[in-house]
Amino acid sequence: MASTRISNLQNAVKPPSLILPPSQEAVHMRMKSPQSSADRLSQSKSMVLQESDLPKNPISRHRRNQSQHNVLAAEGLSAFEPCVELKGEHLNVAKISQSGKKQRKNWTAMWSVLTSGQLRFYKEKQETLKPGSKTDVVQLCGAVIEWTTEKSSRKNVFQVITNTGSEYLLQTDSHSTANKWYDGIRKAIDNSTKLPLRRSNSTEYLPRHSSLPAYASASPNTKPRNTVHRRSINMFSSSKLKHSASDSADKNGVKNRLKKFINRRPSMKTLKEKGLIKDRVFGCHLLTLCEREGTTVPKFVQICLDAVEKQGLEADGIYRVSGNLATIQKLRFIVDQEEALDLDHSQWEDIHVITGALKLFFRELPEPLFPFRFFTPFVETVKIKESKLKIQAVKKLIQELPKPNRDTMKLLFGHLHRVLEFSKENLMSTQGIGIVFGPTLMWPELDTGNMAVNLVYQNQIVEFILIESQEIFNLDGK
Repeated sequence: MASTRISNLQNAVKPPSLILPPSQEAVHMRMKSPQSSADRLSQSKSMVLQESDLPKNPISRHRRNQSQHNVLAAEGLSAFEPCVELKGEHLNVAKISQSGKKQRKNWTAMWSVLTSGQLRFYKEKQETLKPGSKTDVVQLCGAVIEWTTEKSSRKNVFQVITNTGSEYLLQTDSHSTANKWYDGIRKAIDNSTKLPLRRSNSTEYLPRHSSLPAYASASPNTKPRNTVHRRSINMFSSSKLKHSASDSADKNGVKNRLKKFINRRPSMKTLKEKGLIKDRVFGCHLLTLCEREGTTVPKFVQICLDAVEKQGLEADGIYRVSGNLATIQKLRFIVDQEEALDLDHSQWEDIHVITGALKLFFRELPEPLFPFRFFTPFVETVKIKESKLKIQAVKKLIQELPKPNRDTMKLLFGHLHRVLEFSKENLMSTQGIGIVFGPTLMWPELDTGNMAVNLVYQNQIVEFILIESQEIFNLDGK
């Protein structure tokens, strides 16, 4: 009887067993018992859900925990750089593009103000105080900034390209000021691009997690998206696409117009037949000119030599004194246009104009009167000390020249020999004529040697041929 009472008393003292739902089987009830701290720690860990079942930064959606959410938002914003503001400074500004369309570059001193996300330009400092003043606002969100030396010859120039395709050039003479504004605008662009586009006190700022019921997506096929990242990418890609599309369209248009122009362009033969293009005299190869004229001596050379001898060889400093350059160019233009040339006209009464035009003709030959391949042989020949051997060597080389070169050379040196007959009146000597005509009648194809040495040899060759012209060219002494 006593044992029955004791068992009933124990059953009355025993606490009722707890029936847990299936979903909470993993949760253990902590009982107040004298246990070790390690046991209590293990039991407390069992109250926490597994990491795979929670987002990385779980935040309670209850209003009393809203302060925790604000703290997280503040911590996220603290990762960005502080806003940079530069107020009140004159910069030289040029807007070269508006929404992808190029504009004429026009530098203007503007009062510049940099705020978070915007760059403002005022014409005057006082306009910043007027609420309705006209200003140019540059949105820095998604913009690109870089230094440039190709779009302006000024120093310390950098450009800002907005996400709408507008381009601005900014410049200042002070290198430190330019660096300060460049760094400030760059930081403002970075901040405006990195800042989240949602409100910091909104729960939508947090990433959605598919494992939590409150964050479950409406559709099973919907994938989580990083809207901030996608929007920043779209800002840069849209600007690049606008630039590339406009540039490629302009290039294709230019290419198509050039192709049409080239296809419609008439041939050289047609232009010559219509008289729009005429063969030049100055700058034409000697052989080509003689073949076109059907002679062995260019007609212009013959006309000039006859006019000089007709006007008189007694002119002081003939071939040494330069004529009026404008008049010489006018004479050249008339000859190239194949117009009727009358050197007896009063506008050509200055003999130095005619001699200057003749020297210009020889200087503009693509290949000089002494052809390139004969330059070295003539230099080696003039080094011969024996006079008779030198004459024979020079005579042999001249005989090997093409007939137009040989006949023109014979006519020219015969004329210069007659000029020397009036040396007392015109004060010209063989050495003076050699200095004038040496670099005019011959020069090397490639200036590989010493230019001063070559110039000496050129003068000596012309001077020697002039002295021995009667024997070399078999002149009759007229």
